[in-house]
Amino acid sequence: MRYKVNGSAEMTDTSLVRAHGVRRRRVASPSLSMVRESSVTLVSGASRIPFERSSRFRRFPWHCHSSTMVEQAMAMRKREDEVFPNAAGIDVGSSSHWVAVPAHCTDAPVREFGAMTDDLQAMAEWLLACGVDVVALESTGVYWIPVYELLESRGLKVWLVDARQVKYVPGRKSDVADCQWLQKLMSHGLLRAAFRPAADVCVLRAVARSREVLLTEQASWVQRMQKALVQMNIQLTEVISDVMGQTGQAIIRDIVAGQRDPEVLARHRHRRIKASEQDIVRALTGHWREEHLFVLGQALGMYDDIARHLRECDEKLRRLLAERSASSVDVGKTPRAGSKARAQFDLRQQLANWAGCDLTRINGLGLDSVMKILSELGTDLSRFANVKHFCSWLGLCPATKISGGKVISARTKRSANRVRQALKMAAMSLSHSDSALGAFYRKLCSRMDKPRANTATAHKLARLVYFMLTRGEAFVDEGQQRYEEQQRERSIAALKRRAAVLGFQINPIGAAA
Repeated sequence: MRYKVNGSAEMTDTSLVRAHGVRRRRVASPSLSMVRESSVTLVSGASRIPFERSSRFRRFPWHCHSSTMVEQAMAMRKREDEVFPNAAGIDVGSSSHWVAVPAHCTDAPVREFGAMTDDLQAMAEWLLACGVDVVALESTGVYWIPVYELLESRGLKVWLVDARQVKYVPGRKSDVADCQWLQKLMSHGLLRAAFRPAADVCVLRAVARSREVLLTEQASWVQRMQKALVQMNIQLTEVISDVMGQTGQAIIRDIVAGQRDPEVLARHRHRRIKASEQDIVRALTGHWREEHLFVLGQALGMYDDIARHLRECDEKLRRLLAERSASSVDVGKTPRAGSKARAQFDLRQQLANWAGCDLTRINGLGLDSVMKILSELGTDLSRFANVKHFCSWLGLCPATKISGGKVISARTKRSANRVRQALKMAAMSLSHSDSALGAFYRKLCSRMDKPRANTATAHKLARLVYFMLTRGEAFVDEGQQRYEEQQRERSIAALKRRAAVLGFQINPIGAAA
């Protein structure tokens, strides 16, 4: 058998093996000899390739004559069985896509298609004609989305693959090699599909993400308004906590309308403002410069325009949630019509009817957090085998990095998962909660640093969300007192077990007396 090392020297099984302590009557393969002996040199007919182990210890039980771990690994790498024999791989680009199919399907297994809609239709027709049933494509920016949606609509099973799983391409890198490598990995079942919710959930997710972007942009224009006021020495933030509240908006809109008298502007003060009217007059006394007033008016106009778009997003979300209401869940007493709490109650009711349970009953999860969780995940979590797989996908589980029997690292992976961020923010809000989850978070903070305690609490919240969505169970808070009683009982039981091991017995003080 011939094989190459580093693409240059060619060696055979009959190559001369010079090893210390190897008997001549025993023939061993070069790879097996390299692992078994502490120092060995392989000599081929073409050239001499020295090889020496840095370790002088034998790490494997060579007294066992069965196949070794190295031979098993080599056999696994050389296996020819295919999990998906009719799989295709697509290297997605901005202007063209390279597609590779199995060699037995057609004479030209690699083709290039454009990015236009008719090109994508031709790609789907060619894949169906070749008998392809599974397609793997790499997540490249947003260019994969039209390809994914069109192929899925044509009945093909599409796997979206993480780029980190396929970035180590052997040899030179090119578009042709990338699509062939994707097809090969997919055919052997070495890739994992990324989670993508159902099509109806993607519609709601797009609107929810757009609303989140608008909120971020609106906050940036509020900061520009504050900057313009400070540049004119209008210290409105020193006397009012919320510049865009009822009092702050009335004052800013009056300034943009042309009012400059501080006493007239101070009359907009609401009775619940702690600062006195005289303090507000002093804060509104400044120098009015034309350029800063122009910037203030521009920022206020952008704020109002984004607010109009936000109202459109809210209305669109209400219609989408009303279409997805599959059940009727009791979330409590209905507030008075027209009140501020009524709008939040209606949104909470729609989310509960869609999910089949009220996730806002979990301490720390508000309406914004539940909206983000459901819009990103949907209500069907059957793609995850169990709750452990779900928490691992969120990046809330310890990583597994073990080499040579030694744990290198167990830290959670970095992730930009939106659900993960929402759960971590919810866990942070439990620091002053009187609930059992709040007591759990504070207990962890006493044992470890706060970032780790926050991650552990977010992991607990993720488990609660998973069980409520999959089992339809209702969350019941037992309270801080009940949680502390359970912890006390567990501590006493642990002390009794420890004392029994040492030959002692623990009794309460009252019983001993």
